Amino acid sequence: MVERVELTPDFHISRIVKGGWQLSQGHSTDATEDPIESMFAFADKGITTFDCADIYTGVEELIGRFLAVRKQRLGYNHDIQVLTKFVPDYDTLATITKEHVEKIIDRSLRRLGKERLDMVQFSWWSYDFPRYVETALWLHEIQQAGKINLLSGTNFNTQSTEQMVNAGIPITTLQIQYSLLDNRPENRLTDQCSKSNIHFLCYGTVAGGFISEKWLGVTEPTPPFENRSLIKYKLIIDEFGGWELFQSLLKVLKSIADKHHASITNVASRYILDRKQVAAVIIGAKTSAHLEENLRLFEFKLDLDDINEVEKVITQRKGPSGDVFDIERIKEGPHGSIMRYNLNQLATD
Repeated sequence: MVERVELTPDFHISRIVKGGWQLSQGHSTDATEDPIESMFAFADKGITTFDCADIYTGVEELIGRFLAVRKQRLGYNHDIQVLTKFVPDYDTLATITKEHVEKIIDRSLRRLGKERLDMVQFSWWSYDFPRYVETALWLHEIQQAGKINLLSGTNFNTQSTEQMVNAGIPITTLQIQYSLLDNRPENRLTDQCSKSNIHFLCYGTVAGGFISEKWLGVTEPTPPFENRSLIKYKLIIDEFGGWELFQSLLKVLKSIADKHHASITNVASRYILDRKQVAAVIIGAKTSAHLEENLRLFEFKLDLDDINEVEKVITQRKGPSGDVFDIERIKEGPHGSIMRYNLNQLATD
């Protein structure tokens, strides 16, 4: 039932990836379901790909425990794919060394209980520090030594992606923000990645939950917001064209969702899944409460009338403009100022 995509001949992923950010320490802990059992529920339904990061506090360890328990129960884990990240602290970018990189990769291996990482998605906070190509080459050397299967990127724009490709770094995927509200990948990055056979893993596809029935017809919210995710995606709504245009989009999505016996989030995710170079969408979920709803994503296709109705609205957008993650990379700007730049602390291990 769950669609799958081939990234390489020996590596396939589910087209829904279970995100791990919401499980990290610092998020609310009101979940009523054991996170390990939640992972079992997703895997049992065919969502076998899990996303995490070295900076998602506690999440690599949590997935490592899931893998250990599952191996004990079933005797295998060959059908599970774990996509982690390497996100060096902002304060280390000027002085980073290969030894530092390898320490963090070794730490991820220990946390996940693996001999080789399925995928490492490399991220870099600021192009003011130009050593990202050199750092990616170190990761490639670590890959060639057998500690990493696939090497990928997170939030790199077109120019930096092209530089790494030209340096011989075998980038398999880019994890990027891509949604009906944010089409920046289409400005330049999609064409570059098509030439290089790089696929997209998309986060923010439902804008932290804003693109849902919950927000249809609701008065525009004002600060303070419950969490940083809502702050982040409310800024994207503002860039898109404001609350009124956003509500117009939700109304159209609701009409299409009713037609297909689906949800607004299903329609928004299906639209992005069908875009060029998109391999999968990342669904943030603490529990399996919405798992059946998420699976409805694979029970329908958008027809030409659906797409035309959506595009009547989104062609009215004001932004966000520019390349992928460029406005978020401005540390003093509204998007950059909510980021946490130094979460990768070796001292905690």
